[in-house]
Parts: sequence; C-alpha cells; structure tokens
Amino acid sequence: MNSKMFVFSNAVAGQDDAFNDWYDNQHLAEVTEVPGVVRGERYEIAPSALSGEGEPPHRYLAVYELDGDPEDVAKAFGAKAATGEIKLSPTLDMSTLSLQIWRARDTGE
Repeated sequence: MNSKMFVFSNAVAGQDDAFNDWYDNQHLAEVTEVPGVVRGERYEIAPSALSGEGEPPHRYLAVYELDGDPEDVAKAFGAKAATGEIKLSPTLDMSTLSLQIWRARDTGE
C-alpha cells in the first residue's frame, strides 16, 4: 500500500540550529528505523510570492514514504516513542506539530 506520512513542525523560538541538528542527525534516522517506514526527507519553507500574506504556520516538513498498512506503521511508531527509541528534542515546538498519514487513492485501475 502506497502511503506517506507528513510531519509539519517548527523549532522553539531561537532554536532552529539545534532543532535542525537533532532532526537531521538523530530523529530522521530513528523514524526511518520504524518497521514500514521506507525513507524520509526533510524540507524547509521556501519564500514565495505564492504564499499569500503573513507567515505560514510551519517552517519545516518531513515526508516519510511508508510501506504496508498505515495503521500498523502508526502503532509501531507509537511503540518506539513509548519505549524511548524515538526521542523528542526540547527544541521541537510541540504546540505547532502536525502529523498526518495519507494513502494513495484506489482508482480501480
């Protein structure tokens, strides 16, 4: 089953360097070790005239490619987080964190 996990996030104010160091050098690897997570990539918002007025709600995005049942991947992710195998950084602004899993639509073809 083709699905993706999108994680929109921000660093705590003034902590972008430490946040990016943690995410790039620790967290990304921890998440990609979860059964069913094939790979992950990180992005940061690009200034654009298309963004409209004001600041976007998130500065960073991680996209993870998943293989298998998204429910199973979510459960495995939660289990690793509960045991401390996935560690969160105090530089992550949890109040703005947004995580969704999307699956490819079955078009019947």
